[in-house]
Amino acid sequence: MNRQTALAAIAALACGVSATSATAQPEATYNGAPISYEEALARAEADVILRQPIAGVTNDYWFDYETDIAEARHEFAKDMAGATDTEDRRDAWEEYRAEMADARRDYAKEMREKGYPVGEVRLLPDNGR
Repeated sequence: MNRQTALAAIAALACGVSATSATAQPEATYNGAPISYEEALARAEADVILRQPIAGVTNDYWFDYETDIAEARHEFAKDMAGATDTEDRRDAWEEYRAEMADARRDYAKEMREKGYPVGEVRLLPDNGR
């Protein structure tokens, strides 16, 4: 699965849309209001922010990750406050998503290099269980 396909699947899941219904997808919404594709991806990325350190190890990499996420949130708030049009808001959401994803990847990479097990999540079809 390439990056674009994975991002589309994450966005679809975040919006409550089946990843298999690629033909006619309804407009993405959040609390009943329509949202942009960039916002849907960013909200999906925010849902996978790590809440606890990998392998329960609190180290400098974990603190760097928490700092990176806090900085991304702060920068996003500033960008949204200064947004004057739809394009500015879309750019802010995209930058926010990218910063959160980069922080998570960097943290996981560092922990993997140190020998800590980094989990992998796989999306499986719902078999009615």
